[in-house]
This record gives sequence, structure tokens and C-alpha cells, in this order.
Amino acid sequence: MNTLETKAIEVTDLTVAYQEKPVLWDVDLDVPPGVLLAIVGPNGAGKTTLIKAILGLVRPAAGRVLIYEKPYPAQRRIVGYVPQRGSVDWDFPTNVLDVVMMGRYGNLGWIRRPGKAERELAMNALEKVGMQAYAERQISQLSGGQQQRVFLARALVQDATVYFMDEPFQGVDATTERAIVALLQELRANGKTVVVVHHDLQTVTDYFDWVMLLNIHRIASGPVEETFTSDNLRQTYGGRVAFMKN
Repeated sequence: MNTLETKAIEVTDLTVAYQEKPVLWDVDLDVPPGVLLAIVGPNGAGKTTLIKAILGLVRPAAGRVLIYEKPYPAQRRIVGYVPQRGSVDWDFPTNVLDVVMMGRYGNLGWIRRPGKAERELAMNALEKVGMQAYAERQISQLSGGQQQRVFLARALVQDATVYFMDEPFQGVDATTERAIVALLQELRANGKTVVVVHHDLQTVTDYFDWVMLLNIHRIASGPVEETFTSDNLRQTYGGRVAFMKN
């Protein structure tokens, strides 16, 4: 890859502390355009915090974050975000189609209401994740895997350039997992950059082409074949890891 190429994501010296306890410490991360990156590490490693700090959802104690050479607020419209399913109020009284169309508000502004074009985009996104038949269903009536697919559809209609997804495979069935993988790979094939907090070490080499190993500090990041090594895994998990790459 051309080393002079613009970086999709550039994190420099990022430190985040909660009540003076560091959750991320002096983290650097450069992500080139068009890669599918897994962030892996033990519980409490700061994986979700890293994404939230990049998106301005938590305030860092130090450091800088750039998306295509500009601060996140200037690039908000080209960034899509799928939070952890457990962080969402699924009892909110709205249906699937309305949730997906919310992904267009960044393009419309809050004054213009979604119209026919937005509805078509939303239905196309639901079709891609196999949820078009559920468009009028209340989100509270969906299974966990179905809810996750709806959130992916909402991110899709943003037509973002960079996507952040926080454990999209958590608690989903095998069919949904295959659908998510196919979607991620399609996004990458279309030149999108996708960053995924991921917990299953067994599937890293099958699903992703880049990986970041994180445990408060960045242990390593780069192409999977160079970075996802037994030595780096031991450093990340303190030697307590059930799966080791040969």
C-alpha cells in the first residue's frame, strides 16, 4: 500500500482516564483507506472507549484524532457508527423503517423530513440485511440478531466513508453473523474503511485484513498476517489466551 496515501483514521498519543485511572494510554493508530480492521483485546482493554473517543463521545485527557486529515466534527457526515446493541433503548416506540431512515438525518438536516427517496434507500438497506419484511415492525418486537441487522441498515443508508462498529457479532445467531460478514466485506470492496470491536479470536483471520491488539496501550496494529501473531497475542492477553495462532 502506498505509504504516502491519505490516512482514513489517524490517532496520535490518545489518553483517556476515568476518575484519574487511565483506560487508554498514549495510543497511536493509523488506518489506511479501504481496510476491514478488528480491534481485539481483553475485557477492560479500552476497545469501546477508543471508538467513543474517536467519535467525540468521551473526552480524551490528551491526544489527537483525525478522519481523513480533519477533526471528527468536520467529517461527521462521512462517518457511520453502530453502537453495542445493549446500549440502546429498544423499548422506544418506533418501527424498523423509521429507525433506518434516521441514518439520513445527517444528510437532510433536522428540518427537512425524510421523503420517498429516503424511504427507498432505507428499504434497500433493509433488503441488504434481510429485514425488508420487518419494515413496519416495532423494534421492541425483534430478536437480538434482527435488532443488530436494523442498526447495520441504519449505518448503510448514511453512505459513510468510514464505519465504526462496536461488537456487531455479539449475541447474534449464525445466519445473522454470516449476513454481517458479507456486508462488511462488501463495504470494504466498495472502498469503505470499517473498524470493528471484535471478541472472537478464532474468526479474526477469516473476517478481517487488518487488526489492532489493544490492552490500554496499543500492542500492535497492521495487516493480519503480520500482526496477529502468538507473541502479540500473549502480550495483549498476558499469556492467558485460549487461542493462539500458529
